[in-house]
This record gives sequence, C-alpha cells and structure tokens, in this order.
Amino acid sequence: MSNTAVAVRPAFRCLRCTFHLCSTSVPLQRLRSLVTTASTQAETSLQSSASSPPPDSNIVSTPRPERPLDPRLVSTPKQERRLIQSGVQPIGSRRRRAALGSLANIPFERLPYQCFQEARKVLRADREDKLRQIEVQRQRIAKAQALDPAQCGGEFSKKGKVLGMQKYLEELKILADINDPVIKKRFEDGQGKHLGSDPMQNLDTAYKSPIGDMNRPIYRYLADRKWREYRRKLIVQRVTQMSVVPDLLPHLDPVAEVKLAFRRRNVQPGDFVDSRVSEIVPKLDVQVFDKGERFVSIVVVDPDVPNLETDGFDNRCHFLATNVSISPAATSLPLSRLSKDTQVLLPWLPPFAQKGSPYHRMAVFVLQHQEGATLDVPLLQKKLKRDGFSLRNFITAHKVKPIGVYMFRSQWDEGTADVMQRAGIEGAHLELRRKRVEPLPYKKKDGARYR
Repeated sequence: MSNTAVAVRPAFRCLRCTFHLCSTSVPLQRLRSLVTTASTQAETSLQSSASSPPPDSNIVSTPRPERPLDPRLVSTPKQERRLIQSGVQPIGSRRRRAALGSLANIPFERLPYQCFQEARKVLRADREDKLRQIEVQRQRIAKAQALDPAQCGGEFSKKGKVLGMQKYLEELKILADINDPVIKKRFEDGQGKHLGSDPMQNLDTAYKSPIGDMNRPIYRYLADRKWREYRRKLIVQRVTQMSVVPDLLPHLDPVAEVKLAFRRRNVQPGDFVDSRVSEIVPKLDVQVFDKGERFVSIVVVDPDVPNLETDGFDNRCHFLATNVSISPAATSLPLSRLSKDTQVLLPWLPPFAQKGSPYHRMAVFVLQHQEGATLDVPLLQKKLKRDGFSLRNFITAHKVKPIGVYMFRSQWDEGTADVMQRAGIEGAHLELRRKRVEPLPYKKKDGARYR
C-alpha cells in the first residue's frame, strides 16, 4: 500500500462518518451553517405560533359524535362489538355485509357476478321443473279425492293415499324454493315476516330468531331446521337434566318452539326468576311449523310443593287455559289477555318457594287438542283444583297431545314474603328445615374375639 493511501484513509473515514450522520439523524433543513437567516421550518413554526390565538381556558373541545352503525353493513369485529353493545344485532353473515357495503344500492338478485348469475339460471330452470311437478301432483290429488272409496279399497285406504300424496306435495313446494338465494337472504334478514297489528305480538326483536313469512312452507321448513340445530336441543337437555321428564310426563317430543317473557325480560330455559318478576302474568310465544290453525291448552305446573305429612312433594297448577287458537303466523300468547269466561280455567298464581325448601321447577306445557275439538270450560272450572293436579290424568282424560315445553325456576328471595302476602298465600313466616338424621347406635363389640 502506498504512503498516499495510508495518509488519506483517516480523512476518508471521517468524511464517511460525517455523511452518514447527516443523512440519518440531521435533517437537511438544519444544515445551514453558512447562512445566517432562519430555516423554512423555523419560519413556518414562528408564523403559525404568531397567528394562533392564545389558549383560552373557557373553550372546551367537544368530541365528534360517532356515526351510527348500520346493522346491514358492519363488516369488522370492532364494529360488530359496538353494534351489539348498543343492543342491535348484525344482520346476516359478515361476508354478505362486506359485499353489500362495497357495492352500490344494487338488489341482491342483480349482483354483478357472472358465476352468481349463471347459477341463478340453473336454479331457475330447476324451480320451473318443480312447479310443473306440483301442478301434476295437484291434479292427481283431485282425481284421488273424486274416486269412489270402493275403488280404493275402502274409506280408510283412500284417506291414507290422499294424505301421502299431500305430504309429497308439501315436499315439492319446499324443494322448489330450498336453493333460491333470495329466499335464504330474506330468511336471514327476517324480511317478509307476517306481522299483525298487535303491539305485543313480538316479545322482543332481539329475542326472536330471524324468520320469513311463516305462511309459506319453505320458511316453516327453514325455521324448523334452525330451531332443531340448537334451541330444541337446549330445552330437551334442560327438562331432562332437571327431571321434569319423567316427573310430570313419561316421555316428551317437542315439535313446537315455546318462549316465555315477563314484560321486557326474556327468560332462558332453566333460569332462576325473581319472585317479584314472576308475580306478573307472563307472555308466551308458541311457534308451530306445520300449516293450519289449531286449539291448544296452556298448563303451568310446579312439581316441587313440599308435603310435610308424607315427607315428599306434590304438584300444584299455577295456570291453566284452554281453547287457545294458534297458527304458524299467529304465535303471540299474552296470558293476561285471555278470556276469563271462555279460556282461563285457573288464573295465574305467582310462583313461590317457602324459606328452607329447595328451588321449585316451573314447567310450562303446550297441549294440542284434536282437530277442531274444544273443551267445556264451565264444567272444567268446577272439577279442577290447583293442589294435587295431575298432568298425566288431564292429558288422558281430554285426549290432548303435548307439543311444546318450557321451564324456569323459583326460589326463596327477599321479595317472596311480600309476593305471598299480596297473593293471599299463607305460610310466609314458616321456615322448612331438614330432619336431622340420627346416627345408628354404636354397639361395642367384645374385645376377646380379637385376642
């Protein structure tokens, strides 16, 4: 290495370090060592400080109000949490909400996706084929109904054949719409639901599941399938785990969805309800999934009434009403609005549990009458009694069928004594205590046998 390179190396290192320092940490505006005027950034800061008014302690900055969230368009988890905290549930799936938010106000069936539109053509052709089959099946049913029973092997055989053909017709109606994306969208959004003028018809918009017009077979089928996915399993698990079945009935197969609410409070299956809340007459919502109007009876039974004489438990009926009309579209049953002369057999008795007794299971049963049959209310009002009520005997005597069940629990709380006093129930001052189990007398054995 030459002497010139050895002499230049320290100077080169110094220049390289100086250049690196200037390029990384020192802005170019500050490298004005040969200029006596202020930099552009300094001039800008001075002008802004001079033009800005002095701070005033009386001026309070108000935060900007948050924009209301649209439940049809929220697509992020943070927005969904904010919306749920405000008491509104998002509508539909997150993917569909994101797609609707990214597009203009285009109808769902006109979304500009080629694959989607081609699939709709295939589904439309399949639906037209199903409609032709429905028309053919209707003609066959009309011919079968016009036949003489002697030609079909008797009246019973003719009736069974017609019922089988009608069942297949209902299946064709469902298959015609089961793959329609517009039907599925309306079902998820709850659009097209048949609503009456009764303001108490819906227990709560957030409490009810999104369904469509229940007068159409496809919406009844989708609602039934959605109910059986979770909610039916939940109520069956509750009544089985808490031994409502078989304590009151030996077997139960629910085919109708039952919901219960006390004013604005929606009760979940098996919940403990405060005695001051359950003092109010509840509202029921009974959703059946087959077409037609029918009469039902509503029974509320408490199977945990202590019997001190027998050291066991008896049944007590807290409410009984009959000849109540329901249909797939008319589901609301406010028990306080039922007629006391033609429907209510035993008025509402507030649930209560005496101090020291275990919690009481309050079971709500919906019993369907035979087709077109009603019960004689004046006669039953004379015969029925609250204490010692037997649900099994009632079902057998009047030939009714249990189609729905619900339950909640009641226990002694700070308001039970006042509720019992207002209802005219005696025994609020009594406290039940369990008997002490005396140990068996110890018999001292002879020690000589162990020697």
